[in-house]
Parts: sequence; C-alpha cells; structure tokens
Amino acid sequence: MNLPIIGRQKEISKLQKFYKSRKSEFIALYGRRRVGKTYLIRQVFQKQMTFHLTGLANAKKKAQLAQFHSALVKYFPKNEDNTPIDDWFVAFRQLISSIEKENSTKKKVIFLDELPWLDTRRSNFLSGLEHFWNTWASARTDILLIVCGSAASWMIKNLLNNRGGLHNRVTGRIKLEPFNLSETEAFLKDKGIAYNRYQIVLLYMVFGGIPFYLEQIDNGLSAMQNINELCFERNAPFRTEYNNLYASLFNHSERHVAVVEALANKKKGLNRLKIIKLSKLPNGGGLTRILKELEESSFIRKYRSIGKKERESMYQLTDLYSLFYLNFIKNSSADDENFWTNALESPMFRAWGGYAFEMVCLHHIFAIKDALKIGGVQTSVASWHSSAAQIDLLIDRKDQVINLCEMKFSIHPFVIDKKYAANLRNKIGSFKADTNTKKAIFLTIISTYGLANNQYAGMVQNDLTMDILF
Repeated sequence: MNLPIIGRQKEISKLQKFYKSRKSEFIALYGRRRVGKTYLIRQVFQKQMTFHLTGLANAKKKAQLAQFHSALVKYFPKNEDNTPIDDWFVAFRQLISSIEKENSTKKKVIFLDELPWLDTRRSNFLSGLEHFWNTWASARTDILLIVCGSAASWMIKNLLNNRGGLHNRVTGRIKLEPFNLSETEAFLKDKGIAYNRYQIVLLYMVFGGIPFYLEQIDNGLSAMQNINELCFERNAPFRTEYNNLYASLFNHSERHVAVVEALANKKKGLNRLKIIKLSKLPNGGGLTRILKELEESSFIRKYRSIGKKERESMYQLTDLYSLFYLNFIKNSSADDENFWTNALESPMFRAWGGYAFEMVCLHHIFAIKDALKIGGVQTSVASWHSSAAQIDLLIDRKDQVINLCEMKFSIHPFVIDKKYAANLRNKIGSFKADTNTKKAIFLTIISTYGLANNQYAGMVQNDLTMDILF
C-alpha cells in the first residue's frame, strides 16, 4: 500500500496487521497534540472507513450526540434512523443497526477520534462504549475499533488501565511519537525544502518533530527566517500555541504549566521537593498525577542518576517547543522586529542551544548506539551528577565499557581547549571515584560538525557529528 505518509512504517504495519486479523480488534492510539494521529488513520483506512466520529472540544453531551447523529447520516444515508439520540446507549444501538443493515462481509473500521472530548461529565459515554464492545463488537470477527486521543493520561487511565467493564478489552495500543530527524528531513524534502542538516537540527530544536509544526515551514525562507516569522512577528502562530497546547490536553492545565515552567529553570532537572518549591503546588497525589500525565504525554522525563535511590529521581523538561517558548517567545515583544536576530549570538542563545541539542541527542539514543556499533550490545542509558561534576548522558554497556557523552552545538567544528580538557579529565576522575567502576571510559563527543584537530582531540575515543542522528 503506497501511502502519502512520511515515516510511520512501524505503525502502518501494526494497523494493517490488525485490519487483517481474524477477530475483532480494539485499538487505542494516543500521542500529543499535533503529532498526526488523525492523519495517519485517515490515510491508512481512507477506503475502508465504515464510521468516523470526532469529539467536539468543550462541548456538552447534547452537542456530542448531535455530532454522532450527523456522522451516522453521512456514513449510512440509506439507513437513517430518526429516533432521537438522547444517550450513548441509543447512539451505539443505532450504529449497530446501521452496520448490520449493510450486510457486508468486509472488515468494518470504526474510528472514534478525540475520545476524551466525548466523555463529558455525567454522560455515561464510557458505559455506552463498554456495552457496544462487550455485547456486540467483541463477539464478531469483522470489527476494527480504533479510538484516539491527545490526552494520553485520559487514554491510559480510562482505557488501558480501566478497572471496570473495559478492563483488558483493548487488544492493541499505539503511542504515536514525534518525527525523528531522519523523518523530519524526509518531510521537509517532500515539501520541496532543501535545508542543510544544521538548519534542520536548528528547526528541530525549536519545533521538535511535530508534523503540524513542520507543515508551517515556508520553503522560500531560511530556517532562521521561518523561526522569526512563525514565532516572533505580530500574530505569529507560535506565540499562542503554548497555552493552547496544555489547555487542550489537561484539565486545570495551569498546574501542568507551573511544573513545566519550574523545570525550565534548571537544565539538569529538579527532584520532587524542588518542583514543589518552585511551582508552589502542594505535595500529594495531585502532583504525582500531574507529573505522570506530563511524562506520559512526552513533555518531561523522569530519570535517576547512577547510585541514586528512587526517591531521589529527577524530572527534566524534554519538550523542545516548550523549552524554546519559555526561553525566547514568552518575554519577547511583537514590536521588536530584530529580537530573534539580536539573540543569535547572545549568552541566552548559547545556553539554550546547548541544552536543546542535548535534548535532541536524548531523543535519538537509538541513532547514537548505531553510530557506536553497539546496537546488539545490552546497554542502559543513565546520567550522573555529584557536587563536583555532572554528566548528562552515559551509555553503560555489557561489554565492560561506559560511553561518557558530551553534546556540543556549534556552527563550526568544536574546539577542545585547555580549560575544557581539564574539565573533562575532572569529570572522568570524579565519576570513577564516585562509582568505583572498573569499566573502561570512552569519551564520546557528539557535535554538529565534529571536533577541530588539536592537541586535545586525542583524548576523545568517539567523535560523532550531527549526521549520525539522521
């Protein structure tokens, strides 16, 4: 099947496998806003779609049911039932009746999009969905029910971890991740955009691999010009996307934003107690839920440093657009047309660039392992910090080697000078002393254009450029 989709081959293969299954399948597809979930399903099943309903944002039960009725009329014009739909049990009964009247032996693809929006307060939507699946769809062999939502926490709580009638009913789950750099390059090329890889990495550092964001790139402008036009000019779309992003995913999103903005203050991340102090949120189950929701939605990551206990876990902001917004867009003025240009050589830009490039590398661990030729070696990815030094990325290998990774973003080949060489020796020495490791330490530099050849370059065992991330 030749589809106009960049990447997503693994997800397409899974969906086609579910379609060919000899039993009915209940698939949960989730991922953050703008990542391309709806587009994927529409493209894969554009000719097999039996019924497609999209929930309405901030609408009440009556409006959602009216939307359901409109979808029934669209997909089953000959079988229109004028019985008023006043609850979800009636709605699903009408869907069942319409499908049965078609008398088709083909697999029926039923796509319920933005499921969390359909589940309005006291609507009994989940009970209706449960009844539809348990009493009818699961008893057949020809139903492919795909439910989709951007609110990953809702999807996991109410479907994947449901403790009621939908417990263990989902037969497949797909979390749709943002594009990686290779897919981003292919996406831009498909749009006729011929950027070099430095420019693509820079765009990725700003927008991440979110297809909808990348769709806004103008092929007549440079990467720098696009960033300025999309983020800093008056009425630029990414001036307001930040608040819309969190509000669309989470109830009482101001609490999630408070956590994100607390984490943005500290490069290496914060532990729970420091998050409480900076965000001014109360300690308790509410904060645990917020952290879990942000983690499931890929905005933050939870990690432990080598030698630290679970209660000492750190949380780190990993969403690239949020990081860029909080560093630059939030405090910029639409009246300052030169804000972005003036920021390019500033200390603020260099600090953000270093951190953002580190996040890009963390999102591409698989590519780094491949470049190191350790794809078949058992590894664990970790970090380490002490009062003396900090290492953001360690690859601990079963073959008695630890790759100590340093990530450097620069427009030129990176130069290890005398001061930085001493800093690296201090890091390695402190790490060995603190962990008592007997493994060999391979110093690994991942930079945009590689290392400049000088007297200190020889201390590096692995010199990797940004090309390996593609």
